[in-house]
Formats: sequence, C-alpha cells, structure tokens
Amino acid sequence: MKRIFLIGYMGSGKTTLGKAYARKNGLEFIDLDWYIEERMHKTIQDLFTEKGEEGFRNIERKMLHEAGEFENVLIACGGGTPCFFDNMDYMNRTGDTVFLDVCPEVLFRRLKIAKDKRPLLAGKNDEELMKTILSALEKRMPYYAQAQYRFNAEQLESYRQIDESVRRLEELLNPKQTSDKKYKL
Repeated sequence: MKRIFLIGYMGSGKTTLGKAYARKNGLEFIDLDWYIEERMHKTIQDLFTEKGEEGFRNIERKMLHEAGEFENVLIACGGGTPCFFDNMDYMNRTGDTVFLDVCPEVLFRRLKIAKDKRPLLAGKNDEELMKTILSALEKRMPYYAQAQYRFNAEQLESYRQIDESVRRLEELLNPKQTSDKKYKL
C-alpha cells in the first residue's frame, strides 16, 4: 500500500510531476483541488466566494482526510493545504510527504504564463506577482519544511526533464541503501 502527498506552492509542479509519477508507478493520481470540485460540484473560486477561506479550508480538510484513506494513491495538494488545521501532521502520519521546492524566480516564470487561470494571481503585474510569491513562501515555508522529503522540482519544462524528475523521485522514495525517511536528494 502506497500513499504519497505532494505539497508546495502553486506552480511547483505537483500536478505535472504527480501525474507522471503515478502513471509510471501504477498509482491513482488525485489533484485535491479537482477532487474537491468534483465532490462539491463547485469550483474552488465559487467555494471561496460562498464560504470564505475558513469555510473552504474546512471542506479541504475533510476532502484531504477522505482522499487520504485511499490506497496506492498520489495526492497533489493545494498550495495552502499543509498550512491549516492538522493537515501536515495527518499527511505525515498516513503517507510519504514530498515538498516540491522551487525557487521564486522559476515560480514567477511558470505563474506569469498561467496567472489568468489562477484567480489569486489574475490582474497582477510582474512586481505584484513576485511580491505575492515571496510573501506566500515566507508564510508557508514552516509548514512545507515539515515534509518528510524535499525535492528540487525546477526541471519540469520538457518530457525529458519530467522523466528524469520521476526517476529522481523514485530514488528518493525508494532508496536502495537506506530506510531513513529523512533521506534527501
């Protein structure tokens, strides 16, 4: 039985790497935001608007615990998921947690391209976007740092880089020489 939780800021590659890793390793892939939208029949943005952040975070916690009971699954969490309630403790207790670490400059480049698809970033100019990224990372890093593994996910721009990242993640999660869960790559 395998259960993997990918955490990190938006644009860190949780969905890209998660899908590729899950496919190669025969795991079900769940993007937690998509899971919430399917179960609630509403978009994340609509849930935030209707229920506020606190209401959304309560739903997110329930859905994390629901999906977190599945077996042989890789769950790509929302960027804020680890930062609320006991979510980080829960994920560390029930599976392997991997923080996808990406420098702010790479996040900026990725998010600049897709910012219109992300309600929290839409309409921001370059300076505002970078400030948003830096501020969020500063607040969230204490939670992200609690992950059992830290993985550099800056190289996900091509199929070759994604394949190489999947290989490196496999080595990280299935080390041949050590059973130490704090093994880092």
